[in-house]
Amino acid sequence: MTTRVPPVSRPPVTVFSPQPLLGITIELRGTDQDDVHMHPAGQGVWVARMAAELGSHPILCGFIGGETGQVLRPLLDALDVELRLVKASPATGAYVIDRRSGERDIIAGAWSDPPSRHEVDDLFSVTVAAALESELLVVCGPTPPEAMPTQIFGDLVADARAGGTRTIIDLSPPRLNSALEGRPDFVKLDDWQLAEYVEGPVKEPEQFRGAAQRVLEAGAGCVMVTRGGDPALILTREKSWELAPPRFGRGAAEGSGDSMVGALAAALARGMEFEEALRVGAAAGAANFLRHGLGTGSRDVISDLLPRVELRPLD
Repeated sequence: MTTRVPPVSRPPVTVFSPQPLLGITIELRGTDQDDVHMHPAGQGVWVARMAAELGSHPILCGFIGGETGQVLRPLLDALDVELRLVKASPATGAYVIDRRSGERDIIAGAWSDPPSRHEVDDLFSVTVAAALESELLVVCGPTPPEAMPTQIFGDLVADARAGGTRTIIDLSPPRLNSALEGRPDFVKLDDWQLAEYVEGPVKEPEQFRGAAQRVLEAGAGCVMVTRGGDPALILTREKSWELAPPRFGRGAAEGSGDSMVGALAAALARGMEFEEALRVGAAAGAANFLRHGLGTGSRDVISDLLPRVELRPLD
C-alpha cells in the first residue's frame, strides 16, 4: 500500500542558519539569451524550505546585513517561513552560479565576515527562545565555516535539550565535535565529514560502521551517514538500518541532504513514527535530486517516491 504524506498541521521547527546567502544564477534561455535569477540560499534556507513544504512551521534564525542583506530580505519574506533575523554589521554573503553549460559552476562568491560578540549573543538568545517554542531545533553550519565561534553549537544543543526540544544537527568538524558535547538527538553527516571526524579512512564497511559508532558513543542519540547515491547507514544504540533512496541516472545532488534533513524534521515534528520519517527524508532528498532548485520538491512528488525508498534492518 502506498504511504502518503499526512495533511498539514504546522508544528514549529526552529532552524539555526547563521549565514543565509543571496544566490544569483545565470541560465541559458533558448540558444543565445541569458536568464538571471536571484534567490535565498544556504543550508538552513534549504532545510527550512523543505520543512515548510512538508507541513511544519519553520522559524529561521540567522544574521542579515549590508547591501546584499537588503536584497535578500524580501526574497526571504516570500518564503513560507517565519524569520527571526539579527541585523549584523558584516554584509550578507552572496554567490553567482553559471548554469549555461549545463553544469553548476560557481564563478564568484563573497562571504560574510565574522559577526561581533554582541551580535553572536543576540542570535544565540533568539535561537534558544525560538527552539523552546518548537518541536525540534535543526542546527546548520555557517558560511564561511570560521564565521561563528565553535562553542556556540554545543551550547545551542545543550540549552534546547534542557528545555525539552529535540535536536538535529548537520555539521562538519570541529562544529560537529562541539555539538556532540550537547548530546544531540540526531546527527546527519556524509562520508567525507565522517572521515574528517575520525581523522582516518572510512572506505571499507568495517571502517565505515566503526566510525559511525564513534559518533554515537560521543553523544549522538542517532547517527545517519549518507554516501551519495549509495544506501545511508543509520545507527542507534539499539538498532541499525540501511536506507536506500530511489536511484536516477541524472540529476542535481546539491541540496539533497538539506532536503532530507528538512523533511525528516517536519515528519518528526508532526509525530510520524521514526522509521517512516526516515523514509520521508530519503524521498525528499530524491525529489530534490530531480530538480535544479536546491531544497525544493513538492509534497506530491515526495509521496509518489516513498514506495521506492527501502529501509532495511541490519541487526
